[in-house]
Amino acid sequence: MSAPDMADAWRPSEEELARRQQRRARNRKNAAIASISSILVLGTLIVILVTSPGWISLRDTFFKWAYGVEILPKVLLGFGTNVTLTLIAGTSVAILGLGLALIRTSRSPALTPFRFLATVYVDVFRGIPMLLVILLVGFGIPALQIPGVTNSVLILGTIAVIITYTAYVTEVIRSGILTVHPSQRAAARSLGLSHFQTLRHVVLPQALKRVTPPLLNDLVALIKDTGLISILGVTDAVRAAQIQTAKSFNYTPYVVAALIFLAVTIPLTRYTDRALRRSMEAQNAQGSA
Repeated sequence: MSAPDMADAWRPSEEELARRQQRRARNRKNAAIASISSILVLGTLIVILVTSPGWISLRDTFFKWAYGVEILPKVLLGFGTNVTLTLIAGTSVAILGLGLALIRTSRSPALTPFRFLATVYVDVFRGIPMLLVILLVGFGIPALQIPGVTNSVLILGTIAVIITYTAYVTEVIRSGILTVHPSQRAAARSLGLSHFQTLRHVVLPQALKRVTPPLLNDLVALIKDTGLISILGVTDAVRAAQIQTAKSFNYTPYVVAALIFLAVTIPLTRYTDRALRRSMEAQNAQGSA
């Protein structure tokens, strides 16, 4: 009998069929339990919420959807500022973070003072809340009255965001570089690659691939934290919601702004989880091989 005929003739054993049936039954049971548990928990929370004494007041203050639809275009217009700031800051942070990470991982004696300054920078701005950095940059730089230095709160707020997030991204990329085994560098150099070629073709591709999930997490956080520049008076989504709230004393615009941010961050978060799962599966596959 030929190999194709043997493949066509193969049938799972009775024991295998029984195990498959048991697995299907167990999966159906688990799905039913999960559904019932979710319905009970969520239903209980909803009942407690809508039957509470202050529910009517809360609904009219935070969930007045007719007013939310009315002010939605203005909040969306402000959200465009958040998107623009995210693109500019994200690009700048990626470039600066990579440069600082390379400096911190370099062994060149000539770069010793730069390594020291980079370490101090990372330690300082990872330890200061970004809100304080925004206030210091946004109000401190104009107070210096340096000729030729901009007083635009949008530019200064963007600079403050870049300063803070560069410190975090630097450490993420540096950790990825340090996870590349030294034997990779040694093998590349033994093949005749220069230090720069080794870094470009061997070290960085592996390092950046490993830190892609945490970098995506930082991107999600960056999108949210751009709303902090509203404290300087920049008309972003948060500031637009604040203006509309001040006109009506209704907090629905804040809920609308939150929903807009969620519409962007939730898909990115799910994509990050998927990238992390793929990375872990790839590492486990390499380990088992």
